Amino acid sequence: MAQQIYNTLTQKKEEFQPLTPGHVKMYVCGPTVYGLLHIGNFRGPIFFNMVRNWLEKQGLKVDYAFNFTDVDDKIIDRANRENTTSHDISEKYISEFWTDFNALGLRKHTYNPKVTETMDPIVKLVGELVEKKKAYVAADGEVLYSVRDFNGYGKLSRKNIDELESGARVQVDQKKRDPLDFALWKPAKPGEPHWKSPWCEGRPGWHIECSAMVQSLFGDTIDIHGGGSDLIFPHHENEIAQSEGATGKTFARFWMHNNMLTFGGGKMSKSLGNIMTARDFLSKYDAEILKFMMMSVHYRSLCDFSEQAISTAISGLGRIYSSLALAEKTIANGSGVVASATATKAFEEVLKKASADAVAALDDDFNTPELFAALYAVMKAFNTSIRAGMKVTPDVLATAQKFRAWVLEQGALMSLFQQEAGPYLTSLDNRLLAEKGLKRAEIDALVAERSTVRAAKDFKKSDELRDALLARGIAVSDTAQGSIWEVAK
Repeated sequence: MAQQIYNTLTQKKEEFQPLTPGHVKMYVCGPTVYGLLHIGNFRGPIFFNMVRNWLEKQGLKVDYAFNFTDVDDKIIDRANRENTTSHDISEKYISEFWTDFNALGLRKHTYNPKVTETMDPIVKLVGELVEKKKAYVAADGEVLYSVRDFNGYGKLSRKNIDELESGARVQVDQKKRDPLDFALWKPAKPGEPHWKSPWCEGRPGWHIECSAMVQSLFGDTIDIHGGGSDLIFPHHENEIAQSEGATGKTFARFWMHNNMLTFGGGKMSKSLGNIMTARDFLSKYDAEILKFMMMSVHYRSLCDFSEQAISTAISGLGRIYSSLALAEKTIANGSGVVASATATKAFEEVLKKASADAVAALDDDFNTPELFAALYAVMKAFNTSIRAGMKVTPDVLATAQKFRAWVLEQGALMSLFQQEAGPYLTSLDNRLLAEKGLKRAEIDALVAERSTVRAAKDFKKSDELRDALLARGIAVSDTAQGSIWEVAK
C-alpha cells in the first residue's frame, strides 16, 4: 500500500508523493519562546519526529523545518517584567526548549528558523502583498491583509467568511476595512523591538512570519505543513491566504494536524491550573513514559493526560522492557552458541505477519496504535517461545536476537525502547514499588527466603511466600539459575 496521509485541507486520506521525486519539504510550526513548554507543546515534536523517520526509512530525503517565534507580545511582556530584553528572554527559552527536546531523545531538525533572522524575507513578502492589492497600509503605517480580496479564505478550516462574526475571533479595529482583516506589519510601541520597513518602524504580525520562513527555505510550495489542531484557524488559514495571495501557487500540498492533550478528559489550561511543563514531567517521570503515552494514541485523536494514562504507559513499557531484558540475558547466556538462520517456527510466522502489519499501519496515516498492536503480538510470541533460564539452543538464540533487533527497529521510529533494558526495567520497578509503598530490600528478602525453603523442599511455605508476594503485586519466576521477580505489569 502506498503512503496515505490524512490531509486537513481535503478532509480525507490521500496518497502521498513528494512534489520533487525522492525529496520531502516539511515545515512544522514551533513554539513562541517566552517560558518553559508544557507537555502538550511536545506532542507535535514527538509525532513529527516519527513522520520524518518513517519517510526517510522509505528512502526519501526529508528537509524538516521547525521554527521559533522569538518576537511576540508575550515575550515583550516577560522581558518588561524581568527588566531584560526580548532577545535575552527568547534565547533563554530556546535553550530551555533544547534541554527538554534532547532529554526526549528526538532528532534535530534540518532547519530552525527564527523570526528575528527572517526580517528581510518578511518585509519583502508584505511588500508583494501590498503591491498585489492583497494588503493595504493604514495611516499609522500598519499593514493589514484584506481577507475578502483572497478568493478561498476558509478552505482549510471550513469556515464561511460571511458567517464569521465580528468580535468572535478577531478584534474590532477602526483601521480595518473589514473586521476579519489581520496585521502583517504593525508599528512598534515605545521600548519594543523594531525593524525598518517601507511603512513604519515596527515588527511583523504572527501569521506572516511562517509564510516568509517557509518561502525563504523551501520556495513557493512545500509537501507537508504540520502543527497542532489549534492552529488550523486562524493561523494556518491566514498562512494560506498570505502565501497563495502572493504567489498564486499552492502553499502546502498536505496539511497535517496533531490533536490536543486533555487532562482527565478536560482541556488543559493555565486558568484551570492543570498545566504541567515538560521539565516537571521529565523530573517526576521520564521521557519514555511521555513518548509512550503520546505515541500509543493516534495523532489525530485526543490524548488524555491523567494518572491512569501514566500508569498504563508505565505498565506497557514494563512489559516491553521486561521482554527486552529477557532477550538480552538469553543472548548473553548464549555466548559460544551459533545462532541458526531462523528463529523458532512459531515466532518466525508471527514476526513475518507483524512486520507486514507494522508497515501497513504506518503507511495508513501513521497509525501508531496498530504499530503497537504488532509490537504486542511479537512480544507475546517471544514470551511464549522463550523462558528465563532455559537452555540456549541455536534457534532460541536466533529468536532472542531477532526479537530484540525488531523491537529496537520499530522503537527507533518513535524514539522509544532504546534504553539499556535491564537498568531501565529496574528504574520502572523502583517507580512501581514506590507507588505501592514497597521497598526493594523487603521484596529481595522475601524472594530469598522463598528460595531457601524451596531448596529445602518446603513447598507449602514456598507457596505461602509466593502468595504473599503476589498480594503485594510481585510476580516470581523460578529458573535454573534461581528465582527472579518483577513488579506485576
